Amino acid sequence: MPELQIIGGPQSNFVWVTRIACAEKGVAYSLVAVMPHTPEVDAVHPFGKIPALRHGDFTLCESRAICTYIDKAFPGPALFPADAQAAALVDQWISIVSTSVDTALLRQYLRGYLFPGTPDGSPNRTLIDAALPGMRKTLDVVERAAASGHLVGSGFTLADAYLTPILHYMLMAPESAEIVKGSKSLSGYLERQMARPSIRDTVPPPFPSRR
Repeated sequence: MPELQIIGGPQSNFVWVTRIACAEKGVAYSLVAVMPHTPEVDAVHPFGKIPALRHGDFTLCESRAICTYIDKAFPGPALFPADAQAAALVDQWISIVSTSVDTALLRQYLRGYLFPGTPDGSPNRTLIDAALPGMRKTLDVVERAAASGHLVGSGFTLADAYLTPILHYMLMAPESAEIVKGSKSLSGYLERQMARPSIRDTVPPPFPSRR
């Protein structure tokens, strides 16, 4: 069988999700650690975004599609519940996390710390302060959703794989770290998920320094 490749920078939360899916299913893969809009990515994704997948002659882009392929093409524990309503709820939360949660917590808030665009690489307080209300509101929503220990039902699903990397990255910034650590629901959820081998063993290296 041809080697499966996950293509994209390991720090990307969406690349991390696909690696978690591989680990959950016990699928061997190689990580091609490249940035968006590089030739390896552009050959698969029409807009040069990560992650991408190559499996022999088969190529695929977008994390949700990649995870679905991994789940259906290989044996191992299912990433979705068998029950139709529970599976629909998993899809619902994947969509919420991929759009609203990712945008408010990473693209708007954490961006001011990781990609500040300031002359000396210091945090961009203009971006951060503007994003704080949305960050806090979003973590309130996540806190309520994760109170039971999983986003859907009583077991791990692909929805948890989507949320956990984002919450993990919230520990990198002071305001969000204070909220996560101060919430029994959020800290307990994150601790539970980070102890899972598929997540613990795929934690990416730190982001490159911007200074």
